[in-house]
Amino acid sequence: MADVLVVDDDQVLCGMLTEHLRRAGHHARGTVTLNEGLRMARENAFDVVFLDVQMPDGNGLDFLPGFKTVPSAPEVIIITGKGDPNGAQQAISSGAWSYIEKPNVVRELLLHLTRALEYRAEKQRIKTIPVALKRGGIIGNSPQLLASLDLVAKAAACDTSVLLSGETGTGKEVFARVIHDNSQRAGGNFVVVDCAALPETLIESTLFGHARGAFTGADKARDGLIRHADGGTLFLDEIGELPIGLQKNFLRVLQEHRYRPVGDTREIKSDFRVVAATNRNLDEGVRNGIFRSDLLFRLQGIWIHLPPLRDRQGDVKDLTVAYLEKLCQRHGLDTKGMAPDFINALTNYPWPGNIRELFQVIEHAFVNAVNHHTLFTRHLPEHLRVLQAQAAIRPTPAAPPAQFSADDTTPPPSWSEYKSAAERAYLRDLMTFARNSVTDACRISGLSRTRLYQLLKKHEPASR
Repeated sequence: MADVLVVDDDQVLCGMLTEHLRRAGHHARGTVTLNEGLRMARENAFDVVFLDVQMPDGNGLDFLPGFKTVPSAPEVIIITGKGDPNGAQQAISSGAWSYIEKPNVVRELLLHLTRALEYRAEKQRIKTIPVALKRGGIIGNSPQLLASLDLVAKAAACDTSVLLSGETGTGKEVFARVIHDNSQRAGGNFVVVDCAALPETLIESTLFGHARGAFTGADKARDGLIRHADGGTLFLDEIGELPIGLQKNFLRVLQEHRYRPVGDTREIKSDFRVVAATNRNLDEGVRNGIFRSDLLFRLQGIWIHLPPLRDRQGDVKDLTVAYLEKLCQRHGLDTKGMAPDFINALTNYPWPGNIRELFQVIEHAFVNAVNHHTLFTRHLPEHLRVLQAQAAIRPTPAAPPAQFSADDTTPPPSWSEYKSAAERAYLRDLMTFARNSVTDACRISGLSRTRLYQLLKKHEPASR
């Protein structure tokens, strides 16, 4: 017997599904709005949520991460009136259990539910097994980060290739080191190859090494980085920059763990594990012919996407405290305090440069406050203080889009123009009222964080 929530704006279908579930012996409840469904999920422990896509108060796919992060962490099954390949991809990538079209939902309902419950029961049993993961420099406890750490633990327990993706500054090398340090290869070398920094003419000899006389200036033989990674981990940073011509050679090395140094006739064996990282969309690279699909397949034995800092702002304070303590220890100073407005300013900033930018800002503030015991917003870089000052201004609310009637001699705007103007006005007022706090804006508007960022990007800079 399971606790199930049905979120669908079709009252007839919602009632039919809940009744069908009750007859099968489950506790089922239903609602016709996303916001009410999310409230119910936060206040109750549901095992499974059946979630519609097109709802009167938003898109169910945008709300999916919210349902996944409530305390009971239910399995989410998407139900949609019209299947869409992009929607299916977004659903599965966001953690949905499955994706069902409504014409099939009654027939397939209990089958999908049974499989989801079996998976959930096994997942709960696995969670009871304690895993002592050495985090290294990974700081924070947001749901998004913990989900990534679950995958890190799985990657550390096996020897398959790992692909880390995410924006610049999200800490991909830190995660790669944690995978290495928690694996059976922890006693071996962790060898870093920055594919973006190596000249194309040197990449092959850097990876594979070269024999004496292989090229001008090769006065003696040298081992490549693959040889140094024998028994350890080879971390390929920015793998998307690897030239297409070299990708075929590296694919063979990855498959056979044997390679031939440049200018040499003998083959050398190296027992290494590959962890690769990229800030590019490698699927798009495959479509554009600049990245091999077979190499991508080999690299993503386990794929871990690291969330941007704007999606885990609950970790900003912990990251700030940890890095500030590190700076104080490095300079032999007593630990400094932080004023509440200092933390608020950091928490409300979207951090386009992610953790790397946060640490740079903290270091800037530390230098400015070197003789102070407490960090204030006055110690932050000017652009952050300007944003904070602008957020404190409460201008007169923007007028709504112009109204029109059938008697007007001027034709009304197109629907897309009218809707866009209304969105701009709403976002401007929303962010002003929320003092540019994305968290508060989501709470007030009922929009998911993902959807809000989409709208802000669409109307930037008008909504800022």
